[in-house]
Amino acid sequence: MRDKVYLSSPHMSGGEMKYVNQAFDQNWIAPLGPNVDAFEESLASYCHVEHAAALSSGTAALHLALIILGVKRGDEVLVSSMTFSASVNPIVYQGATPVFIDSEKDTWNMDPVLLEKAILDRKAKGSQEKLKAIVVVHLYGMPAKMDEIVEIANRYNIPLIEDAAEALGSKYKGKPLGSFGLMSVLSFNGNKIITTSGGGALLSNDENKIKKARFLATQARDQALHYQHSEIGYNYRLSNVLAGIGRGQLEVIEDRVRRKREINLFYKNNLGQFDGIDFLHEPDNSYFSNYWLTTILVDPEKTGTTCQQIQLALDKENIESRPLWKPMHLQPIFKSYPAYLNNVSESLFEHGLCLPSGSNISNEVLKLIVDIVKSTLNKRV
Repeated sequence: MRDKVYLSSPHMSGGEMKYVNQAFDQNWIAPLGPNVDAFEESLASYCHVEHAAALSSGTAALHLALIILGVKRGDEVLVSSMTFSASVNPIVYQGATPVFIDSEKDTWNMDPVLLEKAILDRKAKGSQEKLKAIVVVHLYGMPAKMDEIVEIANRYNIPLIEDAAEALGSKYKGKPLGSFGLMSVLSFNGNKIITTSGGGALLSNDENKIKKARFLATQARDQALHYQHSEIGYNYRLSNVLAGIGRGQLEVIEDRVRRKREINLFYKNNLGQFDGIDFLHEPDNSYFSNYWLTTILVDPEKTGTTCQQIQLALDKENIESRPLWKPMHLQPIFKSYPAYLNNVSESLFEHGLCLPSGSNISNEVLKLIVDIVKSTLNKRV
């Protein structure tokens, strides 16, 4: 059997070892150090923000953002329903209530109409003072409708957090994602467009918020000659060694975005002509997606197959694919929380599949994947 083809495996450039070796040569193996400082500066510059804190994960970054905003037990946070659970878990860490907002059809991201409906409904129910944040997720690297969402957040004076974990390198109206929120979250997990093995970052133009994040992420140790703590802290900082990997990865980010977009175009050119196979598209030239993962929607009545059957056919050839995110309002652990729905995310989950999209995948393997998908179809164009 051929080597396994992963959905999106780490893609090393070769330059990472320069910075990792520097850490070893200088004995900067302990957390923090020059790689962390340089990685933070490069991230902030790339995302067009003033400040960045390199952290152990995107989940840690979102958790700290909520703490900094004062989210606590009894508060409410409006959040995209179609996402990975890491966008929601930190809300519950704080004892707050996630309020799920369904997707719109154009970008699959948070529906601004439902967002405003939820805000008005929560206010009518007496929850106005409890609405402490909006967490908007840029799904699969596709920018959300940021003009509308930012306007709503500003009009109702609710802080906006961008979950750009999947969207480094994407832009909305020429502006990098991660630069729209009061704070923004990135992930450098092994399957992301760049990786630090495990890691993440919190971004903001507010220097005090990033200083606070760094303080909390290093066990909230007060400035004193002895160990003194006035707040609960966390072990959330990125190590100097892993930040070295990130520095090497960030140097090739544009190459990675370019390749992801080439992969997406390859799939569209070879599968888009089949009736019943649809793709997530940039709605207009305001949107620039890194196409972190290429996704398809499969209409069984038109194709004679289902996304599950395509997944099984790929799996037989040792090729990984996966369903779209199961909406959070359908998850057993979250089903009791408020949700404002329009059935879009449920339909996407039922009919959607993520295809292998690693930037290191070869064109030969892409052709094989396309041939396997075609073999499951009834061939009606």
